[in-house]
Amino acid sequence: MSNIMIVDDTAFARAILREIVESLGLEVTVEADSGEEAVKKYGLYKPKLVLMDISMPGMNGISASRKIVEMDMEAKIIICSAVVRRDTVIKAVQAGACDFIAKPLQKERVEWAVRNALG
Repeated sequence: MSNIMIVDDTAFARAILREIVESLGLEVTVEADSGEEAVKKYGLYKPKLVLMDISMPGMNGISASRKIVEMDMEAKIIICSAVVRRDTVIKAVQAGACDFIAKPLQKERVEWAVRNALG
């Protein structure tokens, strides 16, 4: 079973992502509410996929993605953000994201991105 990490500073967004991921038969192993926590927990749990927000207090999702990719070049990260500007999407991809999902989250889009990332 694929283990997934969800990173978002709002519990509501984490709950929505958890529900979608678990409806695919996948397991959410760990959650984090900040970039710093995401980096620490990635090192401990080595999830197969990370769903990460950008805008969080402290370390943002782009910086956290960079640090995770430095630890594991094979890391699979999907950025989920309400900040949908061309430069933001480019920064996310440059930081190592394999996909970018705009909020508000649409179930079908999240499902497609997760399936695609996990192969």
